[in-house]
Amino acid sequence: MYQIAICDDDSKELDKTEDYLKSWQETHQNPALQINRFENVKELLSLIQRGEYLPNLLFLDIYMPQESGIDAARELRQMGNDCRLVFLTLSKEHALEAFGVNADQYLVKPVEKDVLFSVLDRLFENLEKKQQNYVLLRIDGKNCKISIKDIVFCEAQGKNQRMYLADGTCILLHMTMTEIYKMIAERKEFVKVGVSYIVNLEHINSLNGQKIFLDIGKNIFLPRGAYQPLRKQYFAYYCEE
Repeated sequence: MYQIAICDDDSKELDKTEDYLKSWQETHQNPALQINRFENVKELLSLIQRGEYLPNLLFLDIYMPQESGIDAARELRQMGNDCRLVFLTLSKEHALEAFGVNADQYLVKPVEKDVLFSVLDRLFENLEKKQQNYVLLRIDGKNCKISIKDIVFCEAQGKNQRMYLADGTCILLHMTMTEIYKMIAERKEFVKVGVSYIVNLEHINSLNGQKIFLDIGKNIFLPRGAYQPLRKQYFAYYCEE
């Protein structure tokens, strides 16, 4: 599910863009879209800043009463948000400023349907590739994107689980190991070790019959019978690469 935000102070423009998005969705079984409308840019930025809303793609008008779309985009980037950004506007004069805030597209109104569809095709092809490199987790009441490559291992802690990251951070997750594994099961670098661990093979420095030695300085004691299957997966992963 992709979160799509449309921000424009003109309700008719919101209707038009939303209709185009729904029409595009009808011709594409995937991806699924959740469309959210905003007439107030401050409301949108506030939700993003609090971590309550993380759009994957934002359609943003430039000429708005509270704050220009360019200034809003600067605030967005200063927050560290890297969502895909498409400006919809009545003038070409802000094009250079738009690409200064890493906009993906600058479209002048009125926007033709086939033009927007072409932009959507390209953006979602790129988003699909990028989405495979992140997981979205609820941490301390906020939705947070975690890079797959930064996950070192997960450890069962009763009803909660601990996820250890490459920078030394440890995240407490209120979800099951099964739920975590479902999110990353398609990634061949992740393996289950017994019932208590999920380990990223990329972060294993070495292993023996008793322990896994990880590149963050932590070791995992292997449960009985875990060494041989793990050793086989470890060498298969690196030999295939």
